[in-house]
Amino acid sequence: MSTVREVVSPVAESPEAAPLVPRFEKQGYDQAAVAARRKWQEEKTGHSFKHIGSHSIPSEQMRGNIENPVGAVQMPLGIAGPLLIHGAYAKGVFYVPLATTEGALVRSYERGMVTLTRAGGITTRIYTDENRVSPVFLCADVAAAHDFASHLNENFSTIKEQAESTTRHGKLLRIECQPIGREVIVNFCYFTADAQGMNMIVKATERACQWILSQSHAQTFYIFSGLSSEKRGSGSLLSGGKGKKVVAGALLSSPLIGDYLHVTPTQLVELWHHTVLGHMQAHTIGYNAHYANGLAALFIACGQDVANIVNAATGITNFELINSEQVYVSVTLPSLTVATVGGGTALGTSRECLEMLGVAGEGRALKLAEITAATLLAGEISMAAAIASGEFVKAHDDYGRNRPEP
Repeated sequence: MSTVREVVSPVAESPEAAPLVPRFEKQGYDQAAVAARRKWQEEKTGHSFKHIGSHSIPSEQMRGNIENPVGAVQMPLGIAGPLLIHGAYAKGVFYVPLATTEGALVRSYERGMVTLTRAGGITTRIYTDENRVSPVFLCADVAAAHDFASHLNENFSTIKEQAESTTRHGKLLRIECQPIGREVIVNFCYFTADAQGMNMIVKATERACQWILSQSHAQTFYIFSGLSSEKRGSGSLLSGGKGKKVVAGALLSSPLIGDYLHVTPTQLVELWHHTVLGHMQAHTIGYNAHYANGLAALFIACGQDVANIVNAATGITNFELINSEQVYVSVTLPSLTVATVGGGTALGTSRECLEMLGVAGEGRALKLAEITAATLLAGEISMAAAIASGEFVKAHDDYGRNRPEP
């Protein structure tokens, strides 16, 4: 059993004397250390954490994913499908794992999936695949900043060599200068293969920036400027560059959506039109019904970096009336961040959910991106139909927990 490095008291006399969470040798990732830390928290709070302590992930495998581990949380997991996809990478029928505590969510996505599948399936395509870090360089004045920005790309081959010396997988594609007064923000745009890769490319960018600083008249730099929109919503995300730009679309006929969604093509497009106006009034970035719902459920199930929902949920849903009998539905996701290696993708249930989709491991991230886009399209048409048909509240009453028993 690991030994405690620091003696702590379970009771603090004052906030200033509040004890630290127990630290153990080797950071306390073995089973005994995790159990001891959990017991310490039980004694402090007076509550038992038996469910937190009941998990199948070997605690040693948590190293690098979390600090001060006490166990693991559990979320209900459902599957939705069939989802027929005609993609460049995702081909065939899929059953999608969704982890959520929101009643009616899985059923809603399933309804959309069945509708799209019966219509002949969803076509998906990927346009770009990259990630970025945007440091800012400080210069003496406007003239110095202009000189810095004008000549930076002359050394691109060396900058690329410096950045890629820190990683086997990240590839620097280009750099882009954005001057602001006497400062210059530099977008470092990378290909990160099947990893989300943010930690990887930040390290690579720092190495490159140190070389740039030593070779230029820039005074200093900060590794983050805020321009990259990592885990933040912004208008720049609509142009892409923060993950994979994916589009999914399908043609739906009137008889089909009447049977499955209980609406007509005209009703769907009218609902879209009126809610676009609401989005404009709210100054929303892009337009969608509930991308975040599907992203959160899929990200939690598949071990994705859940905070990237913020940038991934920026996109555009479009409903187009082809004629009175047909409607073309699509989603465009310009900044979708998904991974099949690294992060939490190898942990326990996350790995199994990726295996459920056939996307675990290297060479599968683009396939996961297409599945994600198709899933979100299913959610968009189902929610739109529920609102247009007046069934939205009833669906949540029937499947949700708005009226739990006392």
